[in-house]
Amino acid sequence: MRITVLTVADCPNAQPALDLVTAALDGRPADVALVEVADESEAARLGMYGSPTVLIDGTDPFAPPGAEPSLSCRLYWRPDGAMSGLPDATALRRALTGRAEPRQPGGTADCCPTR
Repeated sequence: MRITVLTVADCPNAQPALDLVTAALDGRPADVALVEVADESEAARLGMYGSPTVLIDGTDPFAPPGAEPSLSCRLYWRPDGAMSGLPDATALRRALTGRAEPRQPGGTADCCPTR
């Protein structure tokens, strides 16, 4: 399994997202990489829908329907309806084991500087 955490420079959620992925793996082997995305064309090529984006084998299990690739900050819906800069830990564990839940509505926000 290959997990890629896509971020923009200086994203405050980059390291927390990487830590969340590591914890969700719970010791399972995986190739995990943190990739800083520099421009919109790279975001489109990699499938980045805001920072941080977590890709599992190249797929974003949390991609909001109809979302456009973006260098903006990423917000994730929590089960309680709140939004967070990180995916829900339980949903991430399910996605890592192939039991992903249906994609939730989501969005991005301009909380991080774009480059």
